[in-house]
Amino acid sequence: MSKIIELFGKGTHNRSVDWQGVIGAQRCAYTNKHCYKVRKSNPDISIGTCSVLYGKVPEPVIICPVRLIERRQIFTDCFHLLTTHEPGNELHIIPEVSIPGGSVDYFLVSVKDGKVKDFVGIELQTLDTTGTVWPERQRMLETLGISRSDSAEESNKTFGMNWKMTAKTILVQMHHKVQTFEHLNKKLVLVVQDKLLSYMTKEFKFDHLETPALIGDSMHLHAYKMDNAGAGDYKISMSSRLSTDADGIGMCLGLQAEARVELEQILIGLQTKLSDRTLFQAVGTPDSLV
Repeated sequence: MSKIIELFGKGTHNRSVDWQGVIGAQRCAYTNKHCYKVRKSNPDISIGTCSVLYGKVPEPVIICPVRLIERRQIFTDCFHLLTTHEPGNELHIIPEVSIPGGSVDYFLVSVKDGKVKDFVGIELQTLDTTGTVWPERQRMLETLGISRSDSAEESNKTFGMNWKMTAKTILVQMHHKVQTFEHLNKKLVLVVQDKLLSYMTKEFKFDHLETPALIGDSMHLHAYKMDNAGAGDYKISMSSRLSTDADGIGMCLGLQAEARVELEQILIGLQTKLSDRTLFQAVGTPDSLV
C-alpha cells in the first residue's frame, strides 16, 4: 500500500477520480495551475504529492503548503484580524509580497475606493521531506493502474520528515518578519498543520503563548487538522489558535535570556530608587531634579 494519500489535490483512495486525466494534466486542484513541485531530473514532470501517511502509527501529514488553501478557509479565518476593515470594503488576496526581512506568502487586504485600508500577512508552512517520495508516488500510480515512465516503484528508497529544520527555520523567519508587522501595528499569521504545531510545542518554549489567541497580539498561529471527508478524500479544519508578539517568538527560540536579564536589572535599579522625591510633579521643581 502506498503512503501517498493525496495527489494533485485528489484523495488517492477516491476511485471515482479520472486518474489518467489527473496525472496527464498535472494541475493542482487548489490553484488550478500546473503543479510547481517538479522533478529536478525532469522539470516537465510534476510530482503532485500533497500529503502522505507518516509515523509509527501512520497519520496524514501535509507536505505541500498549497494544500492548506483548500476552500480558502485559512483566509476566511483571518478576517477578524482586519481590525479597521469596514462593511463595503473589498477583500483581496495578494500572493508573494516582499517586506523587510523577506517575503510573505499572502496578504489579505481590505480595500476601499482602490486604496488599501488594512492588511494581514499570512505565511504557510508544511513539513519538508528528506529523501525522495518519488518511489512511493510511482507505487501509487501502479496501484491506480496508470502507466509509468520508469520502474522507480521497485526502488527501496524512501522519505522522512525534517521536523527540526522545518520548525526552527520558520520560527526564525517569523521572528524577523513579525517585527515589521508589529512596527506597523498589523498582524502576521503563520498557518501550519496541527502535527507541526505539536512538534513545535514539544521542542521549543511555547508555554507563554496565548491560547486562545488575543486579537491585539501581532503574531498569530493557526493550526489545522486533516479530517476524513469520506469517499477517500480529506478536508482541513481549524484545530487551534495561538498568539504572541515578536519578543514571544524570540522566547520560543531561546533568544530571550540575555534580554530578560537586562530588563530585570533595569527594573530592579528603577524600583530601588522609587520614592516620594521621584514622584512626577506638574508644577514646581521636584527634589529629584535638583
